Amino acid sequence: MKKAFLFSGQGSQYQGMGIELAEKFTPAKEILECGSDIMGFDLKDKLANASAEELAQTRLSQPAIFTASLIALCAARENGLDCDAVAGHSLGEYAAMYASGMLSLEDAYKAIKLRSEAMAKAAENSKGAMAAIIGCTNEEIDSVCESVNGFAAPANYNSPVQTVIAGEQAAIDEAIAKFTEMGKRSVKLAVSAAFHTKMMKSAADEFKAAVKDFTFSAPKCDFYANLYGKKLRDFSDMPSYLAAHICSPVKFTDELNAMQNDGIEAFIELGPNKVLTGLVRKTLKGVIFTNIENAESLEKALAAVKGA
Repeated sequence: MKKAFLFSGQGSQYQGMGIELAEKFTPAKEILECGSDIMGFDLKDKLANASAEELAQTRLSQPAIFTASLIALCAARENGLDCDAVAGHSLGEYAAMYASGMLSLEDAYKAIKLRSEAMAKAAENSKGAMAAIIGCTNEEIDSVCESVNGFAAPANYNSPVQTVIAGEQAAIDEAIAKFTEMGKRSVKLAVSAAFHTKMMKSAADEFKAAVKDFTFSAPKCDFYANLYGKKLRDFSDMPSYLAAHICSPVKFTDELNAMQNDGIEAFIELGPNKVLTGLVRKTLKGVIFTNIENAESLEKALAAVKGA
C-alpha cells in the first residue's frame, strides 16, 4: 500500500503541540536543539507555553508548526512508518522537503527563519486580508474576485467545497458581501496579510536572494507541489520555485487528486490539528486518512495503516 505524509501550514497551531511526542521519542531532542539554535529562542518552551496570540504571529507560527510536524515525523519513523510520497500545505512544504531528504535539518530551519521574517515584513507593509469561501465553484470565485474594486484573488484551493481568497482588505470585504448575497458562506481569517498572492512579492524576492546558495538534494520519495498541483519533477532551481510558491495559489485539491491517481492509498498527516486530514476526507473517496500529533493519535494511525 502506497502511503503519503502530509504536513500542514499556518493556522493549525495550538499551545502544547508536539510536546507529548517530543518527550516520548529521543530523536526529537536534536530537532528542538537545532531549531532553537538557529531561531534564537527556546522552541520547546514556545511550543509548551506560548499563548494563542503569540503563536499566531508569523515569526513564531512558522517555526513552531514546522517543529511540531518534524516531531510527529520522528514519532512515525521511530515506529517503522515511512512513506512513498510527501506533500505540504504552504509552510508544510518545508517539512515535506526535510522529510524527503531535499533539505538538511539545519538548512530547513534556516529557510524557515528567512521565510517567516520576509513574510512577516511583507504582511506588515501590505495590510491584506484573507477569507475562506464555502460552496463556490472556481468560476464563481474568479468572477467575484474580478468584479470587486481593488485586488482580490484565490490563494488556497483547499477542497472541492472550500477556497481561500486573499487581497486588499476593502476588496476582500466587498467580495465577502457579494458571496453573502449569493447565499454562500464565508469566514474571514484572523490574519492581516494576503499570503499566496502578488502582495507577497517583496517577501518572495527577499527569500529567493537569501536561499540562492542553499543545497537542495534530489528527494528520496515523490514530492507533490502546491504550485502545480501535481508531482514535482524538476528540482534544478528550487529557490525560484520557493519564491513563486510564496506569491502563488496553493493548488491542494489538485495535488490530492494527483496523489490518488498516482496510486497513493493512505494519507498520514504529521503535525498539529488534522486540518489536512479534513481536506482529504472532503476531497477523496476510497482512501485511508489519519493523523499523528500526540500519543493517542499515533496509536490510532499505526493501527489504521498497519491494519489495512
